[in-house]
Order: sequence, then C-alpha cells, then structure tokens
Amino acid sequence: MVRNPLTPEERLRGERLGLLLREARAGRSMTDIAARAGISAETLRKIETGRAPTPAFFTVAALAGALGLSMDELLLRCAPAPDAVPLAG
Repeated sequence: MVRNPLTPEERLRGERLGLLLREARAGRSMTDIAARAGISAETLRKIETGRAPTPAFFTVAALAGALGLSMDELLLRCAPAPDAVPLAG
C-alpha cells in the first residue's frame, strides 16, 4: 500500500501536536508517559518530534489520558487557523 504524501497542513498539525504533548509532559519522563499510554517511548518520541505527524486516533486518545488533556483541547490547539482552511466550493 502506497501512502500519499502529507500535505503542509498535516505536517503543521503534527508539529503542533508534538509541541503540545512535550509541553503537557512538563518534566515527566517520556518513558513514564509512554508506559501510561500503552505505547513505546520511541513512538512518543516520533510523535513529539514530528516524525510521526499523523498518529492513530487511539494513540492520541491514550496520550491525552496519560497527560490529563481533553480531546477537545487537543483538537482546538492542533487545528489549523480558520483562515488556513480552504473553503469547499
């Protein structure tokens, strides 16, 4: 299966997610948060650094739970600015 290249918006959203997760981790170890979320520390590292900009929904949900974040907060903080979203037409 060939994966389509990521759009600039998808890469930017992945960078925002990584930054948000690093900020929310706030000094807690990557290994501890990854274990609480049921993922590997390497997977968390890839998400935080943007090398995995489109993690699975359940991975994001598990990380949100481990970090005490709501999915609504993640969505709001990772979504592109309203003027960056192309209008359907």
